[in-house]
Amino acid sequence: MIRPGRDRLSGLVEVDETYIGGEKPGKRGRGAWGKSLVVIAAEKDGERIGRIRLVRVPDASAESLEEAARQSIVPGSVISTDDWKGYNKLSSLGYAHKVVRKTAEVGDNLLPHCHRVASLLKRWILGTHQGAVSHDHLDYYLDEYTFRFNRRTSRSRGKLFYRLVQQAVAIEPTPYKTMVKKAKKINSLKHKI
Repeated sequence: MIRPGRDRLSGLVEVDETYIGGEKPGKRGRGAWGKSLVVIAAEKDGERIGRIRLVRVPDASAESLEEAARQSIVPGSVISTDDWKGYNKLSSLGYAHKVVRKTAEVGDNLLPHCHRVASLLKRWILGTHQGAVSHDHLDYYLDEYTFRFNRRTSRSRGKLFYRLVQQAVAIEPTPYKTMVKKAKKINSLKHKI
């Protein structure tokens, strides 16, 4: 659902992370086991949310977060983040970096666009996929959500379908066997036991 060569976000952009993976016992937040970390980048369109980008990253290290920013945001943009150390070098990559909260104290919601996107994404996963999101396919779910969210104000539903078909023929096909390869391996292991 992602157009090859799509435009990156620009202007004023909020960036934050969220974990996807449902309720799990043990540690919450950074370092939680069995969850996937997703970086959210949301353009600010006045008080409204503009376009978004969702990127799954392996961890909250500077290397992972900087790569997500490079993929999603045009250099020269103003990026607002919390004070997580993984964002410290964004200025050296050509971004104007603005830290909106220097302390870990809970208070005002200083990244409201990202937090709203995170909430809506999790609600969509719970409602559409009944909370059962395979980590193997999470990138596809994120792409679908991004496609739908960025076109939420379109008045022409036919044009949305047209754009989706346009994109489908512009990329290489994804054979079914590559999508279910891991599931088949797991099932064959269960039968051997």
